[in-house]
Amino acid sequence: MLFYERSITAVLIIFKSLLYLRPLNRNKIVQHEFSIQVSPKTAADTTLLKQKIAKLNALQVNEITHVQVLKRSIDARQIAIKINLKVRVYINETFIDDPIQLPQYPEVSRANEVVIIGAGPAGLFAALRAIELGCKPIVLERGKDVRARRRDLKAITRDHLVNEDSNYCFGEGGAGTYSDGKLYTRSKKRGDVNRILKLLVGFGATGQIMVEAHPHIGTNKLPDIIAAMRNKIIAQGGKILFETRVTDIQIKDDAIVGVVTKSGDVIETNAVVLATGHSARDIYELLHRKQIHIEAKPFALGVRVEHSQELIDQIQYKCATRGPYLPPSPYSIVKQVKGRGMYSFCMCPGGVIAPCATSPGEVVTNGWSPSKRDQPTSNSGIVIELRPEDFKNFQQHGPLAGMYFQKSIEQKAWQLAGETQRVPAQRLIDMVGGKVSQDLPETSYKPGLTSIDMGTVFPSFLHQILQEGFKAFDQSMKGYLTNEAVVHAPESRTSSPVRIPRDRKTYEHVQIKGLYPSGEGAGYAGGIISAAIDGEKCVEACIRNIKLI
Repeated sequence: MLFYERSITAVLIIFKSLLYLRPLNRNKIVQHEFSIQVSPKTAADTTLLKQKIAKLNALQVNEITHVQVLKRSIDARQIAIKINLKVRVYINETFIDDPIQLPQYPEVSRANEVVIIGAGPAGLFAALRAIELGCKPIVLERGKDVRARRRDLKAITRDHLVNEDSNYCFGEGGAGTYSDGKLYTRSKKRGDVNRILKLLVGFGATGQIMVEAHPHIGTNKLPDIIAAMRNKIIAQGGKILFETRVTDIQIKDDAIVGVVTKSGDVIETNAVVLATGHSARDIYELLHRKQIHIEAKPFALGVRVEHSQELIDQIQYKCATRGPYLPPSPYSIVKQVKGRGMYSFCMCPGGVIAPCATSPGEVVTNGWSPSKRDQPTSNSGIVIELRPEDFKNFQQHGPLAGMYFQKSIEQKAWQLAGETQRVPAQRLIDMVGGKVSQDLPETSYKPGLTSIDMGTVFPSFLHQILQEGFKAFDQSMKGYLTNEAVVHAPESRTSSPVRIPRDRKTYEHVQIKGLYPSGEGAGYAGGIISAAIDGEKCVEACIRNIKLI
């Protein structure tokens, strides 16, 4: 029996060593990569981490000269929360940091030109890639530079004034600049995610975005990074023209020959990367009016819900307090309700809700977090997938039917909440029960709230799905359904309601030569990283197809 127990113990020890790491040979290997699972405290303390690695590998702590964390994620599935790390261990060797460097961008002031409409992620990364390939980008941005935008954002919050060209969606950096800066994407098959992350680090982002499973820059950090990108584009001979809205596209024989700006200027070109973002409704209307082929695209719409961050931490981490070694917890949840997908979108731990209308006469919500995610509240869009049949009352608008459905809800919410930037709001349990809230707590949404029954904001089928869906959410996240949580409406700009079709190989519009629809506005991306990748691919194709170099 003793022999049997010893045999079992030996097998378990061998299995554990194979599962977590391979033994280090200190005589032959000076550095080694492996995965390890540790406590949050150990992950946060270099000394404790070295001690853990030394113990598991029969090493002396002083033999480990450096531990480089390559990847980090949190495993909160069990009561004892663990941190998953992929590390590179240096043994008896001096660690020399190899900082990320930007590419050697050439001077392009006299090079062939490509026009890029929009200075969001797709447009800016397209411009940088054009320079890298030896072309001169001319970026036309309807909004203001990243600093000047701030005055217009304050005007929305304080004075309820919406500038159609400078707001949370329009201006240098696009919607991502002032809405959180999340950098994770499910679209890894579309391109090189690490390349985009490295470029962001090169322009000033922390190297931690290369490490974290769900990297995030923060709204307070992004403006400086965006400005650094702009300065590089200009320094290398590119142009960025702010407050330059494109109002027309000139076409001859189904090919681009120029663009016209709001001031009446004409820029002759046969190469245009269209990267205007998912809220540029005037561009969709322009294309439709000129009979340039566009298509309706499915999207999602719903509300934005705010909880205390402390409650979300308690639910997700299954403890009274998260302590000093864990970050504010996010959540991600998906349910099928009445045959529809209902899910969390753009969840912002330690964040706030912002007013994101792009025209007077509408209200729109979105969320963002600062880099430290240190606000006392968390919020998330909770949205429902929409289908073409949902837009039957707007069929006279053809491929723009979904856009007009979206717009109608934003305008109705504006009217119901008082025709300012206040938004319709309801306590969560009251909303599920169809009861108008008698009072509302102060939330992070600064323009203010108006107590409204959400059933008057949304079509009945959407309202019923939200009511049933929140009950289902509470089954997965006990405590989520509380009257301390507040529902804000609407969360409507999840993605473009329109797709601008393009050839899969050439990236060129299926009808108009020289037009390259790109990013979120064209319906081919869903966030900073995927938009940046798409912008690069479009400008590469543009340069290759038109042979600008």
